[in-house]
Amino acid sequence: MARTKKGRAVSGWVVIDKPAGVTSTAVVNKVKWAFQAQKAGHAGTLDPAATGVLAVALGEATKTVPFITDALKCYRFRVSLGAATTTDDAEGEVIARSDLRPDEAEIGAALAAFRGEIMQVPPQFSAVKVDGERAYDLARDGVEMDLVARPLWVESLEIVGKPDADHVDLEMVCGKGGYVRSIARDLGQALGCLGHVAWLRRVWSGPFDADKGASLEQIDALARMPEIDALMLPLELGLADLPQVEATAEGAVRLRNGNPGMVIASLAYGDEAWASHKGKPIAVGQYRGGELHPSRVFNLD
Repeated sequence: MARTKKGRAVSGWVVIDKPAGVTSTAVVNKVKWAFQAQKAGHAGTLDPAATGVLAVALGEATKTVPFITDALKCYRFRVSLGAATTTDDAEGEVIARSDLRPDEAEIGAALAAFRGEIMQVPPQFSAVKVDGERAYDLARDGVEMDLVARPLWVESLEIVGKPDADHVDLEMVCGKGGYVRSIARDLGQALGCLGHVAWLRRVWSGPFDADKGASLEQIDALARMPEIDALMLPLELGLADLPQVEATAEGAVRLRNGNPGMVIASLAYGDEAWASHKGKPIAVGQYRGGELHPSRVFNLD
């Protein structure tokens, strides 16, 4: 006999404006509990000290998480100049200092090297795995690692404020896998003054905006009440970067069973798209000669 899943079969996105001082995992667990959801996940970890968009997927929306993870994201952050830390942010211990303070023009000129396709070494305190262990666990034990540089697409990186000689505020739009702490660290090294992140906020991620996100206080106030469902956004928002196609009645049946199904579309062979029928998402897949070949099927019945 199949085991009955605990919780409600709810599917959709809940966007949280995460406060500082709480982990992404704790936020996901709170949202899952508050909605009594059977399944939950999130699209992109934020450090505990960071604030802003944490997009939590419930139920079948978890199948769309990779599309939000791959989408562009916008970060606004302050770089503290003149000191390097163990964690590349204000949470760590200072390990080196410099009296040098570049001006705004010098900082602006240095930013050019951090735009486009760059290679970035993750912070020592990060979630990347080294021989099966998390880098932050090894770093806490005093292990220094030679982490491998990873590619990152930086769409834009601009100065948005210079409050004083010791700080500069930046805004970055980037792709998947970016570490803002590495940007601050490497910029400080490039300028010769050292640097680390003072504070960080994820302004938007794909289609989700921090300013439209719910607070944890709202989640607590509405927890396990019918009214909380008003905070849940449609599953298909996670597919905003993909074209939508309409499945025929017969195609919808086939797609729901995980088989290629006929769709009405004007796409190139091999394009990825998502199919719906009568306004309900059915599947994501590859378009091939009038049919969608599903890679993900949504069970929303």
